[in-house]
Amino acid sequence: MLAALCVIPLLVLGAPAARAANSVTVYYRAPSSWATVNIHYAPTGGAWTTVPGVAMTASGCTGWYQRTVDLGTAAGMQAVFTNGSGTWDNNSGKNYALGTGVTTVNAGVVTANATSPCVTAPADTTAPSAPAGLTATARNTTVSLTWTASTDDVAVAGYQIVRGGTVLTSSTNAYTDRGLAAKTAYSYTVKAVDAAGNVSAASSAVSVTTGDAVPVTQGEMLGGDPRKDSIYFVLTARFYDGNTANDRGGSQHVASGNAANGDPMFRGDFQGLVDKLDYIKGLGFSAIWITPVVLNRSDYDYHGYHGWDFYRVDPRLESAGASYQDLINSAHAKGLKIYQDVVYNHSSRWGANGLFTPTVYGVRDSQWSWFYSEKVPGGQYDPLEENAKGYPYNGDLWSSTAPAGNTCPNYGTPTGGKSREGYTLYHCQWPSPTAKMFPSDLYHQCWIGNWEGEDARSCWLHEDLADFDTENATVQKYLIDAYNRYIDMGVDGFRIDTAVHVPRVTWNRRFLPALHDHLVQKYGAAKAADFYVFGEVAAFVNDKWNRGSVNHSAQFYTWTERETYSGNDVTAALEQFTHENNLGTGNQPASTNAFLSGNTYHAPDHSQFSGMNIIDMRMHMNFSDAQNAFSNGKDSDDSVNDATYNVVYVDSHDYGPNKSSTRYSGGTDAWAENMSLMWTFRGIPTLYYGSEIEFQAGKQIDCGPTCPLATTGRAYFGDNLSGTVTAADYGVVAAASGNVATTLSRPLVKHLQRLNLIRRAVPALQMGQYSTDGVSGGMAYKRRYTSGGVDSFALITVSGSATFSGIPNGTYVDAVTGDRKVVTGGSLAVPLNAKGNLRVYVLDQAGNPAPGKVGADTTYLK
Repeated sequence: MLAALCVIPLLVLGAPAARAANSVTVYYRAPSSWATVNIHYAPTGGAWTTVPGVAMTASGCTGWYQRTVDLGTAAGMQAVFTNGSGTWDNNSGKNYALGTGVTTVNAGVVTANATSPCVTAPADTTAPSAPAGLTATARNTTVSLTWTASTDDVAVAGYQIVRGGTVLTSSTNAYTDRGLAAKTAYSYTVKAVDAAGNVSAASSAVSVTTGDAVPVTQGEMLGGDPRKDSIYFVLTARFYDGNTANDRGGSQHVASGNAANGDPMFRGDFQGLVDKLDYIKGLGFSAIWITPVVLNRSDYDYHGYHGWDFYRVDPRLESAGASYQDLINSAHAKGLKIYQDVVYNHSSRWGANGLFTPTVYGVRDSQWSWFYSEKVPGGQYDPLEENAKGYPYNGDLWSSTAPAGNTCPNYGTPTGGKSREGYTLYHCQWPSPTAKMFPSDLYHQCWIGNWEGEDARSCWLHEDLADFDTENATVQKYLIDAYNRYIDMGVDGFRIDTAVHVPRVTWNRRFLPALHDHLVQKYGAAKAADFYVFGEVAAFVNDKWNRGSVNHSAQFYTWTERETYSGNDVTAALEQFTHENNLGTGNQPASTNAFLSGNTYHAPDHSQFSGMNIIDMRMHMNFSDAQNAFSNGKDSDDSVNDATYNVVYVDSHDYGPNKSSTRYSGGTDAWAENMSLMWTFRGIPTLYYGSEIEFQAGKQIDCGPTCPLATTGRAYFGDNLSGTVTAADYGVVAAASGNVATTLSRPLVKHLQRLNLIRRAVPALQMGQYSTDGVSGGMAYKRRYTSGGVDSFALITVSGSATFSGIPNGTYVDAVTGDRKVVTGGSLAVPLNAKGNLRVYVLDQAGNPAPGKVGADTTYLK
């Protein structure tokens, strides 16, 4: 091996290496996240190198790597590139065709007979062309600017936007100027700048007058320890239709089969939630987790995860008198919290308004005129204005000629493929990471290849989810400022989507501190701590650590960093990944925050808490059987900063247990048992909408637009809620009529209501630490919470008998039956043999009396 290495030509000062008579010297510009680069190649007619190929050498200029390959008698070769850790650049599946001589490969573009990119070029003294076609459109106090991109002899690096005496900057030919004065005239010009600092002449000036200021929305979260709550999770657009005027089917309305069912994808709305808050409270819930509210843009975006304008609420959810602020205010008036689903990892495939929107190829010929809107000056996307095909205006997205500065290879040329309608498909017609349609400083440029590799945090998940470069300061500011607006509206917490696909060090250095600082500014430090943040770290495995990768394990995200990394966020993310990966699972922090010390509660140590709690993925994966969920959950708790804050659910809008693609169908008895465990074990119990009546049990949760929503786990629930309902308190219904009354009479609903009543009556079940020491029984544990004048101690067993030894003497009262037992010898035996039934013996103490029997007997709790 060493001898082979010795024959590689030396590369000095960026000059091309001496080449064999028939060879190719390849210069490859690697993604900034790649620490190493290999070239994997096959000479024409020859064999491929062994995966992952051979190492390339860093050149004398930043970002470039080089390798000289002796081709023997071959006239060229095929090649692909990899970082050696599972991420590949294979020219979108076509491989790179390279000839002899010097060749550069940069952003998918191959330049033959090139010069070394590391050779110092003559000084660039030519300024770019002046920007043309500047337009300005005002919406309230925000002005949107667009212009025709400038050209340059080398490349345009960015633009200077001049507003009065203020100079703003943009890396693209668009800019969104926010926070201006109302009803005020502004004038703008734009200049282009190249990398050498040459500045173009100014564009023609445009003037625009802003409109009325958007009323400043200010709300206040309810506050209080989030562990006191139980959470009801809804897909807003599929829950209850309060106003049919904002229903929209979208472009897939007919193709999906939804049209035949009279079931538009956007059906439920905020008015529907407001109308049924008493239903949710009547079930006993005190918090509602709703899917993302930001303006979405895709062909099938009812779920909210295709964000396009993070600063606007999607109008398909709002209506007169039922804005998002109205929902928050109405929920708070009933004592219900709103947890908003938020996305930091990605935008829609069409980018993010105000950050970057790609220009795509679109020819309005006889085939595609139905899809591409006629361009309208100042025209803007509005999903409420659909054409006959279900498409809103999209003339802002497309151009039949390549825009200046285009980096997408083969722009507008046929791919050779056809759409499902049989129409010609073109290169650059649809955004994708490898088509180089997004700026590399704002968006990542690759597909995930290894779901336990570093690229899982820095590449695209799916074609509809354009992956932000979250290590970029501009991206960070865009997201931080957007989500601060919702904090100002008074939301009570954030559920963070796809949290694992953003490096932990970025969460810990940027996003979580920004949340904390804004909350402290609004509420003060004490109340700020009540804002509940829980992340989706999707580890779909049945082991403690995700296939041995700490970086991809849920509990990993609950901890702060123990190392100091480079100031550059991209570098820091790579350093953190490598450092923790090398440490492995055996060198991760441990915690006793969830555990009793004997029978004693101890003050938890949150000094190393990151600020992000987690969804308990391990329990979720094992909830096909409650005993498995219990055993697996407690096995991971010492690696979580504080597992008493875990969100615990059986299934969701994505998966059932064991990564099942169907909604839970274990039967009513098993559901009752799962709920009895969730509502009494550590963590915050969470129920996906409709599970209280086993809604859509066994149905495929999601099939995209290939089948009707009515046949899936995301079906419309409103038919079960028609009628009226009034909640007297949490878990107590004063009156109900119509279908909702029938829904509320179901045995599992009664079980759920009583569990919520019991949990609210016993602080140990909400916030207590737990222990199984001295406890025999399948699902049995003791819990205690002590704070100030509160001391709550409970003994719990689910479905089966248990014996509790070494416990304090005294009188214990069961919250399910009211049975009283006096313990004198430190031991209590509890007989039980009924799936889903429960015993909660609470120590009766002076100043902390046991609540006695809570609620009336039900089918399962008796």
